[in-house]
Amino acid sequence: MTTQVVLPKLGNSVESSIIVAWLKQPGDRVEAGEPICTVETDKSTLDVPSTASGILLQHLAKVGDDVAVQTPIAVIGDAAPPTQLKSASEPPAISPRALKLAQEHDLDPSQIAGSGPGGRVIERDVRAHIEGRREESTRMTPVARAMVERGGYIAPERGSGPGGRITKEDLIPVADPAQPREPAVPSGDYEVVPLSGIRRAIAERMRASLQSTAQLTLHAGADARALLAYREKLKASDESLGLRQVTINDLVMFAVARTLPQFPALNATFAGGELRQYARVHLGFAVDTPRGLLAPVIRDAGSLSLKQLAEAAKALAADAVAGKLAPDALAGGTFTVTNLGSLGIEHFTPILNPPQVAILGVGNIHLKPITLEGTGEVTFVPHLGLSLTVDHQVVDGAPAAKFLQALARNLAQIELLLAM
Repeated sequence: MTTQVVLPKLGNSVESSIIVAWLKQPGDRVEAGEPICTVETDKSTLDVPSTASGILLQHLAKVGDDVAVQTPIAVIGDAAPPTQLKSASEPPAISPRALKLAQEHDLDPSQIAGSGPGGRVIERDVRAHIEGRREESTRMTPVARAMVERGGYIAPERGSGPGGRITKEDLIPVADPAQPREPAVPSGDYEVVPLSGIRRAIAERMRASLQSTAQLTLHAGADARALLAYREKLKASDESLGLRQVTINDLVMFAVARTLPQFPALNATFAGGELRQYARVHLGFAVDTPRGLLAPVIRDAGSLSLKQLAEAAKALAADAVAGKLAPDALAGGTFTVTNLGSLGIEHFTPILNPPQVAILGVGNIHLKPITLEGTGEVTFVPHLGLSLTVDHQVVDGAPAAKFLQALARNLAQIELLLAM
């Protein structure tokens, strides 16, 4: 008796995953619930558990394969004689009907994954392979196909669309012979860097964000004297209070979470023509990871104390860097904060994280000249750079400016905000 292990749906928005490593090899004993491979989704890296106990008879996917969810990836069965155990590179025995069908279509049976007993290739496996080959010839959007047929473009082997489908953005222009061509760059002068599942997803989201929204960015600054003074108090506090590790960014996120409920137009999402304004703040925050930029979400951030928010942010950031975030930890945000202040950036233009309608960019703390009231004297005061991008389709400039004004005021008197 054999059981196929299928790639589970690892989150509501996950459609496929890349096999990163096999933790169990053909011939290994596995128990139900024991991880057999590691996969990378467009958001995190996770282990896939076996759904049955027995001997792993065959891998149905190779490391590097992008596999759709609910697709079989391995075969688990009863103990088999050593001569029957085969690796993914060795073909299992072929049934006569399967062999005949493979020969009719000029197929190499050793290249077909088997789903029969012991990983044996049977007729339905050959038929599925034939259908898959037919799908390959149509893995192009209608627009992309028309552009290729008209000439001037060629299609790559794999596209950036779902399941590797080739879109018009993936097409490679063919140089016009009548036009002068630039000299070819020697291949030794560059390195081809393949996009991982997460990096590819980030690229697609950034492009989709700019194509589907009308982005407007407003820049402002907040008096940072109170922030810096309060941060010094926290650093000098009793270690048992657990407040020494609270950062300036934690204080900013706390102020954002407490300010947003007064501005529901910004604590909102816009998708499918529907604008949703939320009563609670689910605050996303950008984390730089080895696999790219991720934005885990702090649930109900507006109801958390400063310490609770800081602890939640620290735990989520650690999981994001380690690649251990559950996919759902990246979903459901209503507003996002991204901070480049530690890299010396004063102001920048953050890109929306759709379907959210607003994102706050936080810059560094820098000296800004101000005129003292009554004396006319000019002095320099530390200010925190703030850059707010909104979707101008549903958020006007005035509400966005008023939110920035209120946020700057709350940051300038952070201890009063903490007391409320």
